Amino acid sequence: DSLLASVAEARHSAQPFELAILGVSTQTLPPERLDQRIWELERLACKTLLLCPTTEQSLYHSLLPDAYSQLQAKPACTRKLQRGLAELVSPRQSRSENQHSAPSRPPLILCVDDNPANLLLVQTLLDDMGAHVSIANSGYEAVEKAAEQTFDLIFMDVQMPGMDGRQATEAIRQQENERNQGPVPIVALTAHALANEKRALLQSGLDDYLTKPISERQLAQVVLKWTGLALRNQSSEHTGISATHNNLSVLDADEGLRLAAGKADLAADMLSMLLAGLPGDRQAIRQARDSGERNSLIERVHRLHGATRYCGVPQLRAACQRSETLLKQNDPAAQHALDELDAAIERLARHAQVSA
Repeated sequence: DSLLASVAEARHSAQPFELAILGVSTQTLPPERLDQRIWELERLACKTLLLCPTTEQSLYHSLLPDAYSQLQAKPACTRKLQRGLAELVSPRQSRSENQHSAPSRPPLILCVDDNPANLLLVQTLLDDMGAHVSIANSGYEAVEKAAEQTFDLIFMDVQMPGMDGRQATEAIRQQENERNQGPVPIVALTAHALANEKRALLQSGLDDYLTKPISERQLAQVVLKWTGLALRNQSSEHTGISATHNNLSVLDADEGLRLAAGKADLAADMLSMLLAGLPGDRQAIRQARDSGERNSLIERVHRLHGATRYCGVPQLRAACQRSETLLKQNDPAAQHALDELDAAIERLARHAQVSA
């Protein structure tokens, strides 16, 4: 075809093609024809990088000799595309050895979150899919662990006290530059972010972001996208939260079970941790509000919002989201939303006592 003809013609010129970037799908290049196409190009001394839809990555992954460098999702991320091209042109020996010696090894992942409940859920989901997981409870600890060990991927909470996710990412990038190491993919985890905040995340050195709640399927797709390593098959059940805001329940056990990927023990642990922290969260929000500390207030509401994203508490979650959005927009209606949030906390606490 025209691609092979162009590569073959250029090979005999002063500027031969050394690498081809192919945008493919199962319709344009079925997986069973991939091996032949790569062989034809490599015979002409032309390496190959594939871009395909995220949902089809797993179909091509096992057919590539070096999926980490040769396979990426569409639309392409500039930073990851640059990394992949550099890896193909000048492969690092350590990465090459790892890929050829253990192409199906479990990915080594660092999860960072100051909220124990959120950390427990992400760790459990990744563990159950076969990943090797290390955890950090703060930005400082994440920087230390990234210096001590090489990870395939880091999931980074954004809003943490002391050193937040952006600052931790900057520190990790600085370490990598000083040691002449390739950048580890860092994916932000955020409970709620406005469009401009999401852009700021990507501009600050983070590679990608996921909005909580996070399902097994999302985690597996992101791990494959950024590491080229596949996790075990994940549940196909829908784990999202209903978008309906009318007549929201105070406590929804079925939703809590879905958000915990059908794991009853995990769902119970997540709810218990949320309920145990409610009195302290309520007091901290009230104190920040009374003292007029807007940034602290946003941080406390965001923290509670993050905890609700993994529990079957639709009413409290909606109240948190409304309060956080209005506070960030400096909307006067935020005061009424905070009143509603306080009432939602009270209702959940009473409901839990009655149900106990």
